[in-house]
Amino acid sequence: MSDVTPPPLPEPPTGLGIWIAGARPRTLGVSAAPVVVGTAAGHLVADSVIWWRAIAALVVALALQVGVNYANDYSDGVRGTDADRRGPVRLTASGLATPGAVKGAAMLAFLVAALAGLLLAAAVDWRLILVGLLAIAAGALYTGGPKPYGYRGLGELMVFVFFGLVATCGSQYVQIEEITNTAVWGSFVVGLPTVAVLLANNIRDIPTDAVAGKRTLAVRLGPIRARQLFGICIAGSLIALGLVCIDAPWAFLGFGAVAFAIQPVHLVLSRDDPPGLVAGLIATVRFTMVLSALTALGIVLS
Repeated sequence: MSDVTPPPLPEPPTGLGIWIAGARPRTLGVSAAPVVVGTAAGHLVADSVIWWRAIAALVVALALQVGVNYANDYSDGVRGTDADRRGPVRLTASGLATPGAVKGAAMLAFLVAALAGLLLAAAVDWRLILVGLLAIAAGALYTGGPKPYGYRGLGELMVFVFFGLVATCGSQYVQIEEITNTAVWGSFVVGLPTVAVLLANNIRDIPTDAVAGKRTLAVRLGPIRARQLFGICIAGSLIALGLVCIDAPWAFLGFGAVAFAIQPVHLVLSRDDPPGLVAGLIATVRFTMVLSALTALGIVLS
């Protein structure tokens, strides 16, 4: 018998800490990344920034991700697919909050996103309302509704569309009411690492998701090919950065983020244990944030 005493489990959050934990704050940087790059792409054309619009776009992006996180927590919890989850605390499955309260938190976050989006639509283009409604629907139906697309392996695609293309190009559009190649390629720079974040999460959950019938892309591909796709996403973001440099030469500063890519790639490609993959996920978020910040700085300087 081993005499080694395992470390004590962390105390569950209480009070406001429950809701902060459920929002998964350590991953929210991926929502800010496309807004930063898209706003910088607008500055490249206009040589100025309409700051209240940039802040409103940031509120939309953050509130959408928080809403998705709560909605995912609620839907997976009531379906029972979080019963043996290995990772960040889940409010519904753990009993820290009632399903109704978690659902209400998701609806509140989506409402905040809708209100901020409505302000932008009124100031820029009413068609943005349709874009916002599609984004909210995508967030709610990720693991919710009768046929959640996250259970069909489409989560990564939708993340790229809404937290890559839509968020980056939309952030430029609310600044200058047009979309340029800088924003389009910039959406790949930030969107592909965001896909990698979800892949890291789903690679960790392959054993439990497979048992629960949640056919994520990682489950469908299997651990080896899912890890290969993770690496392709990281490499693809850097290739896209090179294309951004065509119109914004100083964007090459973004390549300084390569040093931050080493740790997540190593962890996700070599570790099977949940703590190692969680660390890889957080390191991927860090890489995305540094990449977006340096790329945006370079675009502004160009």
